[in-house]
Amino acid sequence: MRILISNDDGYFAPGLAALASSLSQFADVVVVAPERDRSGASNSLTLDRPLSVKRAASGFHYVNGTPTDCVHVAVTGFLPHRPDLIVSGINHGPNMGEDTLYSGTVAAATEGFLLGIPAIAFSLAGRHGNFDTAAHVAAELVQRFIARPFARPMLLNVNIPDVPLAELGSCEVTRLGRRHMAEPVIRAQNPRGDTVYWVGPVGPEQDAGDGTDFNAIRRKQVSITPLMIDLTARDQLGEINTWLNP
Repeated sequence: MRILISNDDGYFAPGLAALASSLSQFADVVVVAPERDRSGASNSLTLDRPLSVKRAASGFHYVNGTPTDCVHVAVTGFLPHRPDLIVSGINHGPNMGEDTLYSGTVAAATEGFLLGIPAIAFSLAGRHGNFDTAAHVAAELVQRFIARPFARPMLLNVNIPDVPLAELGSCEVTRLGRRHMAEPVIRAQNPRGDTVYWVGPVGPEQDAGDGTDFNAIRRKQVSITPLMIDLTARDQLGEINTWLNP
């Protein structure tokens, strides 16, 4: 089993090291990750300059680009063999609800999925740093995939409660929840007296009921959400047709 690992926190992130260490015990693992933190990069590709791949002392490879760049370059040119699975993470912080649209962690997995490869994004839903718990969950799910591969490529978004392993619940298949709008930007001045703006924190949860990723994490359950890429609003096709042809 050949596994390509990437992330958005950078090749030096502890979550990446924990994930690579865990999966390398039973799979052929290659790491290609961004050279710096690219959190929130979403599915952006670098098209205005060339990209380079370098090797760190850890053996990990790093790219001067986005998480999507990393997977795209690795799969379409850098690696000598096509991976059997793309794994992204372990992100330091949750990727739930609309966060998945901005997440570089999810974007790295998405790029693999778009290239026809099964992909899983792993995120630690908290800031306490229980990466050993998340790595344990990742290893279990990847081993399950090896034993029972998907019939067709799938894209899974996995969020793991940031708790010791002894406190962790079971796995639940969930849907994405929803948040309210983000908090306002934070206005400040830089040392030159220019007005600058910091993006504010995410808004509070709006839809966090039964079956959502938010609800599962609140109950210390592992949230597994299958994602799709088709953004077509199918229930609005008829309405737009009528609008165009009254």
